[in-house]
Amino acid sequence: MTDGTDGLSFPTSLGTSTADQIKLLGQDLTADLMGQVSFGELAFWLVALRRPTPSETRVFEAVLVALADHGFTPTAIAARVTYLSAPDSLQGALAAGLLGGGSRFLGVTEDCGRYLHEVLSGLQGTLPSSDEGWDAVALKAVRQSREAGRFVPGLGHPVHKVTDPRTPVLIAIAEQEGLRGPHLRLFEAIGRVHEQVLGRRLPLNGAGVCGAALADLGLPVELLRGFALLARAAGLLGQIAEERRRPVGMDVYMTVDRNAVYVDPDPD
Repeated sequence: MTDGTDGLSFPTSLGTSTADQIKLLGQDLTADLMGQVSFGELAFWLVALRRPTPSETRVFEAVLVALADHGFTPTAIAARVTYLSAPDSLQGALAAGLLGGGSRFLGVTEDCGRYLHEVLSGLQGTLPSSDEGWDAVALKAVRQSREAGRFVPGLGHPVHKVTDPRTPVLIAIAEQEGLRGPHLRLFEAIGRVHEQVLGRRLPLNGAGVCGAALADLGLPVELLRGFALLARAAGLLGQIAEERRRPVGMDVYMTVDRNAVYVDPDPD
């Protein structure tokens, strides 16, 4: 540590403290922030280094709510069985759930945002002015992905086979707040045209629409997974709290363990 008297300097635009004051984002934490801003608003501010507008806050917090919990997903199960194994390590159970945020669960938020951003970057700032124009851009993107053997992130859901109920609601909120931007419009267009290429209709999933909405807020696409994990941390804490009240972790473990069947190793 250094008190700054020896010439060392570690610049930050986030938090600093003295013996009698804590500063965060250039504000006095106790006088300017506590009781004045919501946690979601602060999370946005910490990353963007600007205070979000009320409209941006509404869309951002709607994303956090949409991603907080989705039932007994692998992340929730991981947290619960880790807590079963180590009830003395709450942080371990939370971490176990968060570590599962990858390309199939949660991580799709960032994957979709990145994908849409790449497509839009290829337009070099010339954006379509109609749904037909967006459909043409989306059709080309889906075809190129199919030819390259790549999945289009944000398509399909293991539970919601027809419509993910979060998707139309988040789009509607963004529209109400004047924040239905190019990422969301491209994502919607992908939903309209992908069947022409893939031969089947898949729903636009909630993680994907969240990525599109966050990208339209101007947040760095390289950090979008972090917002999904921020939201899921709240859900996982709820899962662990419920595990304490109404445990199922032992049943999950015993169901798998008691039904394990030995098979000879594959000779190959």
